[in-house]
Amino acid sequence: MNSQIVIGGYGGQGVLFIGRLLAEAGLLEGREVTWMPSYGAEVRGGTAYSMAKISDKEIASPVVTNPDVLVAMNKPSLIKYEGRLKDGGILISNKSLIDTPPKKRKEASIINLPLTEMASKLGDTKCANMIAVGAMLKRTKLLSMKSVVSALKETLKGREELFKLNKMALEKGYEAA
Repeated sequence: MNSQIVIGGYGGQGVLFIGRLLAEAGLLEGREVTWMPSYGAEVRGGTAYSMAKISDKEIASPVVTNPDVLVAMNKPSLIKYEGRLKDGGILISNKSLIDTPPKKRKEASIINLPLTEMASKLGDTKCANMIAVGAMLKRTKLLSMKSVVSALKETLKGREELFKLNKMALEKGYEAA
């Protein structure tokens, strides 16, 4: 198993957090992982993306050129990365912020959810990223929900309310996919 993931969006959408969380969960499952965050000078509101690899074998480079999974939290990220998605890959797009649907591709599975809108209904638009992760878990079986929840709990240690909200968002995304 060797999965490559790209997550793109605006700074403040939790794009870097997704990559880190996936890497942490992969470590809990005894896998080899890499995580490479990148963000613009403005951070919040600027361009941000994160790359993660999760594998059963040693990983030579953290760079992802052709992801198996693409999470596009905004339209610029969809435009930038959609063409790089591997045949048979999974695209998760944020319908709330992307006014044109992703290109229909026979060889890709598209999950087009109103992530921001769904997160707003849970009480905080910032948990849209966890809805995306939940959808990813359901469709990829890349990691177990248990590992991701454990990594989330550890990462948000001491912030119980935030953990509960994000766990609820994970579950909502899993159900929606």
